[in-house]
Amino acid sequence: MKELALYVHIPFCVKKCAYCDFNSYAETESIPLYVDSLKREISFYSGINRIVTSIYIGGGTPTVLSEGDLTSIIETIYGAFNISASLEFTVEANPETLSRRKLAVLRDAGVNRLSMGLQAFQDELLKIMGRIHTAKGFEEKFIIAREEGFDNINVDLIFGLPNQSVDDFRYSLGRLADLSPEHVSCYGLTVEEGTEFYRLQKEGRLPLPSEDEERKMYHTAREILKERGYSHYEISNFAKPGRECRHNLVYWTYGEYLGLGAGAHSFMDGVRFYNAYGIRDYAERVRSRGKGVEGEESLSLEEQQSEFMILGLRLIKGVRKAEFYKRFGKDPDSVYGSVLELLKKKELVTEDGEYIRLTERGLDLANEAFVEFL
Repeated sequence: MKELALYVHIPFCVKKCAYCDFNSYAETESIPLYVDSLKREISFYSGINRIVTSIYIGGGTPTVLSEGDLTSIIETIYGAFNISASLEFTVEANPETLSRRKLAVLRDAGVNRLSMGLQAFQDELLKIMGRIHTAKGFEEKFIIAREEGFDNINVDLIFGLPNQSVDDFRYSLGRLADLSPEHVSCYGLTVEEGTEFYRLQKEGRLPLPSEDEERKMYHTAREILKERGYSHYEISNFAKPGRECRHNLVYWTYGEYLGLGAGAHSFMDGVRFYNAYGIRDYAERVRSRGKGVEGEESLSLEEQQSEFMILGLRLIKGVRKAEFYKRFGKDPDSVYGSVLELLKKKELVTEDGEYIRLTERGLDLANEAFVEFL
């Protein structure tokens, strides 16, 4: 039976963060409609001939939902799919929406990995971002999660924030490493259209660090986390040995995944399909058709090869040539020889007999490398 990663989108938040362009809404009146629609869509895919090896409930803020709604959704998932005995089951959480009871309910429902959004250890930076928690509040909930038995926790940090210094980020990394989560994700801020940060930037009121400072923050993360026992295994991700995120590795190794909920994307059998974005549009599609799919596209061989290379190069070990050959019946050098030569001249990629990977310089300028494969 083929393996499948399952993503479930919960688009509700207490408050929309100033940097966020995800499909999320700071309103709760649609929750009953949405939960009902989501369970219907889960049931629509019941009996699919795949074994689910990872589940990731993301958002938004999934932990905005009540214990009853979370349990109901999870029970529907278990009733609909073939679930692997070695399942990795992640739920994203904002610290402020966690309670000891909610953590216990998630644990008892089979969730074995938490992903907590910290973003920074400075309350003034959290305020600028529009986060609803404090640094102290995060620490308290992290400790409660440990007490409730969660031994696999990811924590998100953002660098390149307005008014953030390299020392600010170094402090956040040190404080976080002292808590010793199993996994750390460090993302550089991107100012996306339609966000509060975008509006402020247009008005000249978003004092961002320089490009050099941002790069220094990234190098600081690599240096400190390596010293504290983390392996840098993907451009933005660091893990204790054996604690790499198995769900996200499916994306980076071009595996198959099914996305459920408003705006969720899927990739199966060389076809990409995506659900309606708005809550009511999604609910109406599920009501009338059983699933929320709004559109799909079959990817050409060239598009699949290109995506395989771009996603695989996000991994520090790079693209394994034998995997490319196994999938496409060709050696990557025969398809991308001229591209690889150009990127080697620019010192962005390197290769040996087994792997093609980004260089140290390539990690800093990854998008410059990726664009050559499009």
